[in-house]
Amino acid sequence: MTKALALISGGLDSILAAKLIKEQGIEVIGITFKSYFFGPENAKRMTKQIDIPLEIVDFSEEHFKVTKNPKHGHGKNMNPCIDCHAMMMRYAGELLNEFNADFIITGEVLNQRPMSQNKASLNIVKKESGFADKILRPLCAKALPPTEMELNGLVDREKLMGITGRSRKIQMELAEKWGIEDYPSPAGGCKLTDPNFSVRLRELVEHKEEPTQRDIELLRIGRHFRVCKNAKVISTRTAEEGTLLKSYLNEDDVAFLVKDFNGSMVAIIGNAAEKDIEFAAKVAGRYSKGREQGKLDVIYGQYGKPYNKFLEIKPATEEELLKYIIG
Repeated sequence: MTKALALISGGLDSILAAKLIKEQGIEVIGITFKSYFFGPENAKRMTKQIDIPLEIVDFSEEHFKVTKNPKHGHGKNMNPCIDCHAMMMRYAGELLNEFNADFIITGEVLNQRPMSQNKASLNIVKKESGFADKILRPLCAKALPPTEMELNGLVDREKLMGITGRSRKIQMELAEKWGIEDYPSPAGGCKLTDPNFSVRLRELVEHKEEPTQRDIELLRIGRHFRVCKNAKVISTRTAEEGTLLKSYLNEDDVAFLVKDFNGSMVAIIGNAAEKDIEFAAKVAGRYSKGREQGKLDVIYGQYGKPYNKFLEIKPATEEELLKYIIG
């Protein structure tokens, strides 16, 4: 029986491509990827709707290296889409023998995205994957030259589609036809397409040669400030963020609380200088219920230990916040 590996992003297009091939009586196995910037949750939900198995590949470290310095550049933000897609194709190609599969399918649509899905970019992805003759794009196949799989009869080209452009009308009609109702927005779940996250990531890479996974996870939380090169101040905006921040902190971090007033949780990540400590205390004051007070007492210390240090501060001004805020 003919078998295909389907790259499943978790969005609508990739699951439609998989379904289109499955409708031809071809066995389809989903392949999704996990990195520091996206996970498999949407893919799990989508594959259940068309009843195909799903394999999860964690390529976090290699993907991050590519994100920092992609051969084909970034998109609008920090997204290295061409390099990322080529890497995914390469990983999938290397799995063909393991799953005894014949080819790879993706949900890419010609000209849907200006950087990563024009004809030149699609060809680059094929070439750099190392498996150019094994890649089929079912949703736009009729707008592209026939592939080996179509020419040798593994796939019926007449049952494929020729979708091009940014309109999603045809995809939504297919989803309705096949009863696929639970799907995310076209933006997908990649944090690298988020402008604010990308600003923070770029700033992090500029200041730390080898960021850790924790460094990257922290980019999602609260407000970020940098006063000195080797440390960062984070201030939470909600109680939920406070709980999340605590899950990442350790005794190497410095945490701050305003005495007698509730407010934001503030922490310094990195090697704190005197200027970092003073500013963090002022941020804690600014985002506390005592911010209208002329002066506030702030206690601080290593996270997880008694806060045994004290500063009297004036809450940070808007100008001070704007001077050091990241993103």
